Amino acid sequence: MYRIHNDKLYCHIPVTDEGTGPVVEISGEQEDSLVVTYLQEGLPSKASRDMVAGYVREWFDLETDLAPFYEMAAGDALLNKVVRRFYGLRLAGIPDLFEALSWGIIGQQINLAFAYTLKRRLVESFGKHVEWDGVKYWSFPSPSVIAELKVEDLTRLQLTARKSEYLIGTARLMAEGKLTKKQLLEAGSCEEAERLLVSIRGIGPWTANYVLMRCLRFPSAFPIADVGLHNAIRELLGRPSKPSIDEIRKLASTWAGWEAYATFYLWRSIY
Repeated sequence: MYRIHNDKLYCHIPVTDEGTGPVVEISGEQEDSLVVTYLQEGLPSKASRDMVAGYVREWFDLETDLAPFYEMAAGDALLNKVVRRFYGLRLAGIPDLFEALSWGIIGQQINLAFAYTLKRRLVESFGKHVEWDGVKYWSFPSPSVIAELKVEDLTRLQLTARKSEYLIGTARLMAEGKLTKKQLLEAGSCEEAERLLVSIRGIGPWTANYVLMRCLRFPSAFPIADVGLHNAIRELLGRPSKPSIDEIRKLASTWAGWEAYATFYLWRSIY
């Protein structure tokens, strides 16, 4: 869905209901700003440019003031070295709710490499693409497309039958307007949004918190059962075994309101 070349990111940003939009180059060559360059002929309309700018700002988490997080982390024995090492890192997100939910479902109980393979197969089988300079740039399939599929359409990609059912079921809820990003953002709290998500078949606490963190931008979202989080804490503490959930809760007792950012930085420490 995107590629990185010479420290610049190239992607197709869908700005219409049909999933079409410009191919852009995003670079950080100018200090304190990201530069978005439109690569195809003709400048898009102002409305399209505004939508692209909004997408990029959300994707790269440009609206968050990290100063309070750094202030908290400076006094935290587990986080202080990590935030010094990766100072400036923002919580890169997934603006599209269906993509975030799908990625959470696909990634359940499998390794990251195979999850990426499955996501690529899904995108290239059912997504749309724009071609520029000989490269295809894909956008994630829309809920309406996946909602019309049968389980066997997805199992042939090596998704399990259960995950295929989950993806199709979630897509149907979204295609019918019964599940929207707006609805979740207006839930009133992170806890209420999580409750709405886990009521959906195939979405448990880990998937819900992953979506709350990466798409809905609740800073208190906390995928506490995440294996990567456990491994990061184990390595930073220099322990031979992973910490228990109770131990993690104690370690995270001072992170209140910043659990999502703490998790993202800890993930980064083991990349």
